[in-house]
Amino acid sequence: MRVPSRRRRRDRPAVYTVTDAHRPLSEDIGYRERRYLITMGVRALCFVLSIVFAVTLHGPWRWLAVVALLGAVILPYVAVIFANGGREPDSSARFAPYDPKSPPEKRISGPRDQIGP
Repeated sequence: MRVPSRRRRRDRPAVYTVTDAHRPLSEDIGYRERRYLITMGVRALCFVLSIVFAVTLHGPWRWLAVVALLGAVILPYVAVIFANGGREPDSSARFAPYDPKSPPEKRISGPRDQIGP
C-alpha cells in the first residue's frame, strides 16, 4: 500500500472561492473606460450648454453659463483621476469578522534584530 507524499499536497495550486477572486483586468479596464467616456460626454454637454446659455440668457440668469463652463473645465481633471485610479479594491480589503478565539495581537514577522526588543 502506497502512502501519499506530503510534498504533493504542498505543490497543489491554491483554490480560491468565487468571492476571493479578483475581478478580471479586462473587466476593470472596460469599467474605467466607460466611466471616463460618460464623464467626457457630460463635459461636452456642459460646454455646449455654456455657449447656448451665454448667447440666449441675459440678466440674472447669466450665471448658468458660468456654471456650465466651470463644469466643462473641471470635469476632464475628474475623469482622468477616476480613470487612472487603478483597480477597485477587492473583497480582502474589508474588515475580518470578529472571532473571540483569535489572539489579541498578531506577531510581527521578520528577523528579530530588525524589529526591536
